[in-house]
Amino acid sequence: MLLKRLTEANGVSGNEHEVRALIKDEIKSHVDEIKVDRLGNLIAIKHGKEGYPKIMLSAHMDEVGLMVNSIDDNGFIKFLTVGGIDDRILASTVVDIGKNKIKGVIGAKAIHLQSPDERKTPLKHKELYIDIGAKSKEEAEKLVSRGDYIGFSSDYIEFGNDLIKAKALDDRAGCAIIMDLLKQSYDSTIFAVFSVQEEVGLRGAAPAAYALNPDMAIVIETTSCFDLAGIEEPDFVTRMSKGPALSILDTVTYYNKEITQKIIDTAKKHNIPYQFKMIPKGGNDSGKIHLTREGIKTAAISLPCRYLHSPISVISKKDYSNCNLLLSNFLKNIKKEEFVYAY
Repeated sequence: MLLKRLTEANGVSGNEHEVRALIKDEIKSHVDEIKVDRLGNLIAIKHGKEGYPKIMLSAHMDEVGLMVNSIDDNGFIKFLTVGGIDDRILASTVVDIGKNKIKGVIGAKAIHLQSPDERKTPLKHKELYIDIGAKSKEEAEKLVSRGDYIGFSSDYIEFGNDLIKAKALDDRAGCAIIMDLLKQSYDSTIFAVFSVQEEVGLRGAAPAAYALNPDMAIVIETTSCFDLAGIEEPDFVTRMSKGPALSILDTVTYYNKEITQKIIDTAKKHNIPYQFKMIPKGGNDSGKIHLTREGIKTAAISLPCRYLHSPISVISKKDYSNCNLLLSNFLKNIKKEEFVYAY
């Protein structure tokens, strides 16, 4: 399955080549042009008809992860975090290090060796280490090097009521949806951007948007889903299995109302469930895209996702399918000259 292959590939920010190669091989027969820019963004173009808008669809390839910082005399690895990671989820996590995916386990001082004060405070990543089974620094250095990227080792699993558990659903789910959309035909020209380094500052999307200069952009993302035990309903942000979520605004973007309303009208016309993101926190590649050149009108559609930025995140297959269906119908119903702007 496409999403399984995408999530089980490693692509920590700045090291997206494995994911990029997978996507490129999958879509090359469905697009007219495909290229990789200097920063590493994968850009695919599917030409449409004259007079129809040029639409940028954007999803990021990268995931949060770690990086080797140093190796001590006993062969234990100290590491840095790459992207926003809660230190509390790291202890006992299994990881893959470097291009050879050397297995390791994140370790910490055993609880029965900790002082009472230490037990009260969650361990920071600087207090943790990775054990790869090496007995010395020299032995470890034969397998890993300083600067090696470290990805979480986590299998794709379907469980429960149409749910999916995997790492990197943020944002391989968005990548997979765009890849499916490219297999269809549209009147509009489609710029499919699989961006890099979103998790470390939305870095890839800006140069891609500048080079393409689309009439409009839609970011396909994941967003927090907190419909969980112990959380009050106003703080849910989104609900699982209630449809893709539309954003009105967040910390980096005030989304275009004209495009968002067109998406809502499409959902209503085709009886596709949708919801709104209820708390305007966070952000995505739109934060850079909508400020490019003279400005690009941008909307976002997100999949509710539990446990973001961890080795195990969860989405609904229903939300995934409905997001795909909503975008497909939206793109197929764009009229000539709609959203086309003179620069």
